[in-house]
Amino acid sequence: MHLAASLAAAAAFSRPEKLTSFTKRLPREWIEQALRATGTATLRRRRLPAEQVIWLVLGMALFRDRSIVEIVDKLDLALPGPGKLPVAPSAVPQARARLGDEPMEWLFAHSARQWAHGSAARHCWRGLALYALDGTSLRVPDSDENHAHFGHATGRAPSSYPMLRMVALMALRSHLLAGARFGPYYTGEQVLAAELWPEVPDQSLTIVDRNFLSPLSLVALARIGDQRHWLIRTKKATVWRVLKRLGRNDWLVEMDVTSGARAKDPSLPRTWTARAIRYQRKGFPPQALLTSLIDAEQYPAADIVAMYHERWEIELAYDELKTEVLDREEALRSKSPVAIAQELWGILLAYNLVRLEMERVAEDAGVAPTRISFITAYHLVCDEWLWCAVASPGAIPKHLRDLRAKLARLVLPLRRPRSYPRLVKVKISSYLVKPNRHAQDRRAN
Repeated sequence: MHLAASLAAAAAFSRPEKLTSFTKRLPREWIEQALRATGTATLRRRRLPAEQVIWLVLGMALFRDRSIVEIVDKLDLALPGPGKLPVAPSAVPQARARLGDEPMEWLFAHSARQWAHGSAARHCWRGLALYALDGTSLRVPDSDENHAHFGHATGRAPSSYPMLRMVALMALRSHLLAGARFGPYYTGEQVLAAELWPEVPDQSLTIVDRNFLSPLSLVALARIGDQRHWLIRTKKATVWRVLKRLGRNDWLVEMDVTSGARAKDPSLPRTWTARAIRYQRKGFPPQALLTSLIDAEQYPAADIVAMYHERWEIELAYDELKTEVLDREEALRSKSPVAIAQELWGILLAYNLVRLEMERVAEDAGVAPTRISFITAYHLVCDEWLWCAVASPGAIPKHLRDLRAKLARLVLPLRRPRSYPRLVKVKISSYLVKPNRHAQDRRAN
């Protein structure tokens, strides 16, 4: 059975009778546009043409426990024809190299604009589309090319694997990714985020980690559009001057722009204003928030405090990516920077496809998208994709009707409020740490 039909059956688990599909969510026209826009359209018939390799990269994201050649075989990725000769293992890396990373990047960016921004607007707060932005890091295989391009995390000792740094913009209440940027580990999160600020739409609120507490980020976000608001927690060293009292523990404040920030961006003003809100939750230390939402009547302080704590959704999204999609693997698969980029765009696109189906299930069940179990939905999609790839077409509708009983497993109970602060448990091991061979080579030279 062709992969497109397999995808149609896999994605139909929430509405079996209609057989809606991943292929309708990710239309063939988009794939063709991605190949044409990046100049990688297949000009002649080959085993594993470019269109099929895009589906292969998505399969690599969904089936981390299977080899790439096995994915090609299981999902029947080949040109149809008499005999259906198997694809030679050597043809797979060649096909991936021909495709490159640009079509996957184009496809992710185009689909993310369609899906995530619409979702953020549907799940708005006081008329503002909701987003979160934060950074993370991922390990990549320890090849010479990856080491030279991405570098290693530094500290008491260099990391054993090369690392890449990534920043993502996410629709807060559905976890759909609206944009992403990544690069070598030494690239700062604010540098990567600067490329994402223009993608934030007007009439929006973006909640960010306090690492982005800088006029270089926040003033830039607010001034490039209409009502592009931000919300952030302060640092201990944050200093301001009170301009006006807006309510209890609620002020309009002014802060100085450092000379270092103005040297990087001379267009920045000498001072910038924001709204400061102090609060304390039972069992937690006092905190303070800064925001561009200065209208105290339209945006009450208590509502802003409650909204800020939804920022944790992006941390949960990163956990879903690393724990479930990446299956807790030490590193990504690919041995070169271009292949790493191709693989990562495929992972982000596959994650969005699963999240899009989850949002549809949530609509049918009348609950918020965050009430749908990512683990269960992800496993159902993977299981059905594999099952439908080998099943006879006549058996699929009955099998999908039987899946209705499984939908009840997708809806999670309401979350309990957290009673204790989040703490990191330090992992202690009695084993010696394997030295980094690249660091040893540098010391030897």
